[in-house]
Amino acid sequence: MSNWTSKEKSALELINIAGSLWLDKNIELVILRRNIADARYTEVLNNKEFAKGHLNLPVSIELFVSLATAISKLDLAPTRIDLATLATQWLNEKVTDVDAFVAGKLKEYGKEKRSIQPIDVVLFGFGRIGRLAARELIQQYGKGEQLVLRAIVTRGKNTDEEIKKRSSLLRKDSVHGKFRGVIKEDFENKALIANGNKVHLIVADNPAEIDYTQYGIKDALLIDNSGIFRDEEKLSTHLKAKGIAKVLLTAPGKGSLPNIVYGVNHLNYNPDDNKIFTAASCTTNAISPIIKVISDKLGIESGHVETVHSYTNDQNLLDNYHKSYRRGRSAPLNMVITETGAASAITKVMPEMSGKFTGNAVRVPTPDVSLAILNLNLSRAVDSIDEVNAIIKDASTYGNLVEQIEYSTSQELVSTDCVGNSHASIVDSHATLISPNKKSIVLYVWYDNEYGYTRQVIRLAKYLGKVQRLTYY
Repeated sequence: MSNWTSKEKSALELINIAGSLWLDKNIELVILRRNIADARYTEVLNNKEFAKGHLNLPVSIELFVSLATAISKLDLAPTRIDLATLATQWLNEKVTDVDAFVAGKLKEYGKEKRSIQPIDVVLFGFGRIGRLAARELIQQYGKGEQLVLRAIVTRGKNTDEEIKKRSSLLRKDSVHGKFRGVIKEDFENKALIANGNKVHLIVADNPAEIDYTQYGIKDALLIDNSGIFRDEEKLSTHLKAKGIAKVLLTAPGKGSLPNIVYGVNHLNYNPDDNKIFTAASCTTNAISPIIKVISDKLGIESGHVETVHSYTNDQNLLDNYHKSYRRGRSAPLNMVITETGAASAITKVMPEMSGKFTGNAVRVPTPDVSLAILNLNLSRAVDSIDEVNAIIKDASTYGNLVEQIEYSTSQELVSTDCVGNSHASIVDSHATLISPNKKSIVLYVWYDNEYGYTRQVIRLAKYLGKVQRLTYY
């Protein structure tokens, strides 16, 4: 027990170092992309154990503390640093001077390498994605050098009672729990004070008529999560408002609008070349990283995606009229076959997949977390399930998709285990199947269609706003 208490103290020390780096220097320490500064010490110890098993290396909490202490002595640019990566290199290289080791690994991350000018963000809409985006933007504020939430736009009224209701919905969520922070209502100024940040609450029917500059907002990125506008013409109305420079839609865009899955095709789009962008759908964000990895390594001749999707606000609580036949039936009581645009959306993200995919969906009586079942016909045969899983595990650990893909080895994984997971795709390795001819595989990909997708939206927003920190993964 005394040994365990010592580890708890080390975890608390690590959290303290991570918190100081985050608030003072905009440097974020993570363990295989899992947050440290805002975590409980038991969470940190659990994440250390996960890293130990995933990497198959004897990483320890004491090693993480030593690495973090060495990082705190350096004058670095805003950077996200994975201690698990540094620990892997430390153990493999078998060096002895931790300060010299860390300084050498991070020598290209000096303060002169990156200067970030924060940008204002406006949330247009305050539904499921809007509230999660607000939570995340507030909690990621840190030193305030990236995305700064300045306003939330809704329809209706802006009475004290309405402000109380919106504040309450932000504080508590039946799926995602309590907001980890302090929110106060500022009735006089029609605003919320969230973790010390003032967020204006604006009510408007016509987005083009809003003057954001009167709130001190300028050159802002507007994130439209209202679900009202989907094409370029309607989304362009946001750009007519004073103070808005770019628009990001949290849904698949219609027409020629660029559908972007961060990590897969975002580098194909220069933030300066367009003013309107879309973050595609939650399902497209979930399946695109996996399809890209498999296509790059094994080739894909054709495929089918079947999504088992949690019900959404688009469905009815009880049987009622709906423009779509089956979606009118009670969402909490039925499994509902419906269409998905994910198969066609894949071709917008990866044109090389054109004509290769079909897709369909079943809505099920769960409030959050969905499952994509990918049936892929490969260009070449694979030796075994282990070979397929190894490809996915490698992509989840190294490379450009580590924020998007998580590799799960749990034999007990169920949907609620994935609530609050920041990855776009969670591959259930124990569910992977392979055909007798070894040229077809089936992959089961879980995703938090609310939170995981929201994190993808924010990653894309940082790219469009040019406020990305350096990363050491």
